[in-house]
Amino acid sequence: MMALRFGVAAAVIAAVALLFTFTYPPVQTVQRGFRGTAMDEIFQPAMVAEKISENKIPPYLPRLPAAGPKASAVYKNVQVLGDLSVGQFTRLMASMTTWVAPKQGCSYCHNTQNMADDGLYTKVVARRMIQMTQNINENWQSHVQNVGVTCYTCHRGNNIPVNLWFNPKPAGNGAVMQTSLDKNHPDPLVGDASLPGNPFTPFLEENANIRVNSTTALPDQDHQSIKQAEWTYGLMMHFSTALGVNCTYCHNTRAFADWNQSTPQRATAWYGIRMVRQVNNDYLMPLASVFPDYRKGPTGDVAKVNCTTCHQGVFKPLYGVSMAKDFPELGGVVQAAAK
Repeated sequence: MMALRFGVAAAVIAAVALLFTFTYPPVQTVQRGFRGTAMDEIFQPAMVAEKISENKIPPYLPRLPAAGPKASAVYKNVQVLGDLSVGQFTRLMASMTTWVAPKQGCSYCHNTQNMADDGLYTKVVARRMIQMTQNINENWQSHVQNVGVTCYTCHRGNNIPVNLWFNPKPAGNGAVMQTSLDKNHPDPLVGDASLPGNPFTPFLEENANIRVNSTTALPDQDHQSIKQAEWTYGLMMHFSTALGVNCTYCHNTRAFADWNQSTPQRATAWYGIRMVRQVNNDYLMPLASVFPDYRKGPTGDVAKVNCTTCHQGVFKPLYGVSMAKDFPELGGVVQAAAK
C-alpha cells in the first residue's frame, strides 16, 4: 500500500512538473497560402519576443574610405585582404575580434610578437573562413539574397559557433543510410522526435536524395523505403526547429511534394541545402589537418554547419537585418544591398 501511495504521489508531481513545460495561449497565426488550404504559420508572441532579444545587432565601427596605402604594402603575410586600405583592414580585424573573440582579443588568432606568423591554427582557420564568407555572399545570393552573412551571423561573440555538428561513431556496418543511428532516442536536433538524430551526414555532407515516397505508382527504379523517409523527416524537423517555423513555411501540407503548391521559401531552402553542403565539403572538412585533435569529433572529423548555425531559431538570421551591407570586403551581395 505504501508503495502504491508513493507511486501515485510521484505521478502527480511528475504531471504537475510537466505542465510547466507547456506553452500557453495566446497563439497567433499568419496566413501563408490561399484561403481554405490551412497554410498558416503558428507562433507565440512571448517566444517571438525572446528570440528578438537574442538576435540584436551589435554596435560596430562605421565604414572607412579606401584611402591611403594598401594593407599588403604595410603588413606582412596578408593573403586575403591585401587590397583593402590600412584603415579598412584594421576596422575589419577589430570587428572580427568583437564577433569571434571579444575576451581573448587579437591573441586568439595572432602571435602578438609577430603578427605575420601563421603558427596559431586559429589564424589559418580564420583566413579560410573569410574566404568562405566571401563565397557565400558572392555566389549564394539564391539563398542569402541581399542580406548576406558576416562572422557574427554564426559566432555571436563565441570562439566556436554554438550550433555545430560532428559525425557520430558508426553503428552496425557503418553505412549511414542503412543503420538506425540514435533512433528512438528523442533528440532536440530533430524536434525531440524519435527519428534518426543525425540527418546531417547523408544530406548536408553527402548528397543523398531527400525523399519520402516513390515518384512512380508501381515498383520501378525509384525505390524509397520507410527508413529513408525517417531520415528525410529528421531533416525536415531540423529545418522547422532551426528556423522556428512549421511545415507550411515551405509546403502546402495537402501535397508536400508538389512544387507548384509550395511557397517561394521552398526554393530558398533548396539552395540553402546545397550551400551548406558546399560549405562543409569545400571549406570546413579540408581543414581537418589544421584543427587540433581536441577540436575534432569522435570520428576525427571537424565541426560542420547546419541550418541552426546561422538561423538560430528564427526564419531569417538576425531577423533579416543586414550587417554585410556595411562590410563590402566580405562579399558581393552587400553591393547589391547598398543599391
